[in-house]
Amino acid sequence: MPGKRSAISYTREKGLHLSVFRPLPLDEPTLDLERLARLRQVLDTADLAGAVFFDPTNIRYATGTSNMQVYGLHNACRYVFVPTNGPVVLFEFSGCEHLVLGHPGVAEIRPAIPFYYFVTGPRVQEKASVWAAEIADLVSRYGGAQRRVAVDRLDPVGTWALQALGIEITDGQQLISEAKKTKLPLELVAIQNAIGVCEEGMRRMRAALEPGITEQALWSCLHQTNIELGGEWIETRLLTSGPRTNPWYQECSARIIENGDLVSFDSDLVGPHGYAADISRSWIAGDRPATSAQRRLYALAHEQVRRNMDLFQVGASFREIAEKAWLPPEPYLQNTLPAIAHGIGLVNEYPLILQARHFPSDGYDGSVEADMVLCVESYIGEPGGSAGVKLEQQIRVTPDGPELLSGYPMEIELL
Repeated sequence: MPGKRSAISYTREKGLHLSVFRPLPLDEPTLDLERLARLRQVLDTADLAGAVFFDPTNIRYATGTSNMQVYGLHNACRYVFVPTNGPVVLFEFSGCEHLVLGHPGVAEIRPAIPFYYFVTGPRVQEKASVWAAEIADLVSRYGGAQRRVAVDRLDPVGTWALQALGIEITDGQQLISEAKKTKLPLELVAIQNAIGVCEEGMRRMRAALEPGITEQALWSCLHQTNIELGGEWIETRLLTSGPRTNPWYQECSARIIENGDLVSFDSDLVGPHGYAADISRSWIAGDRPATSAQRRLYALAHEQVRRNMDLFQVGASFREIAEKAWLPPEPYLQNTLPAIAHGIGLVNEYPLILQARHFPSDGYDGSVEADMVLCVESYIGEPGGSAGVKLEQQIRVTPDGPELLSGYPMEIELL
């Protein structure tokens, strides 16, 4: 059931007491078809012939298929045509067609026609024209008189080739974000499984956190657990210790963690089924008691996340949340993150809700809806200070208020 905590069992291996995550059962074929149906509703409302998606996470949402996801993030090697009415055609990396057989939402598999320079060299324009002709043929076949197509990521040469054939292009990222913004029941199961894998990795990190380990070695515990338990990748390297915790956004290094160091991290993990778990924690290494300064930072970060989670009620506007959000006092306010919270699904997704002071220049309004999944976060570090605390919780919005999905405990002894 959505929101139910995943089962954890305990085994003893090689003398170590390690927990082993057991995922909740997930009917992936049904999930694939339900996501496709929701996407087609959005296409129909927008009065489009269909959409072409290159972003691997969008291909995953539309078809349930996955192949070389990270490679595909920077090479347009596979794509999908999703007609508003008609069969879905997946264009797979040449030689990989067998990997995606049997997916219920995919009616036809064709070899992709790449037109990025690495593959085609000076023949980019030629290959883009061949690619566009095949897409235009599908639009004519299944779109009738409608020639408007949504596209998420397309190089200029591809845009020009489609336009030359009379295809009108509109923004596919906005369109699929509309489909993704609230989660289906089976998506909530997939998200809970990703969180379960992430929290298993965090337990192993906590067990490995001893003075003398490097930041990179500690961070590798999360990566190893994610891959072992069916996860896919981690989007950042945000784990730091001691003086490297301030300012935020430094990535993990070969620094040796010392006794009494504060260790802060942000998981940014893409787990099983391609769904993400974005959870942050801060710990004290070794057996040295936390300092009063470390406790102060932790208490402020904990207060910010705790209070701001409660703002996510059905119907609340993003602007209202920005205006009501709890912020730390000066001087800590200067280093806080601009974002109060962001949506999450296959990766970080719409919406991004900014603090009131950033809202006029960079924010946008909208409304909180039931079954949105969001991450509410805080970073507290005094400008020029020697430490910073990062905390983040993943929640689901329900008609009765926010439901906490991330169950890994906070450091009560630091409060």
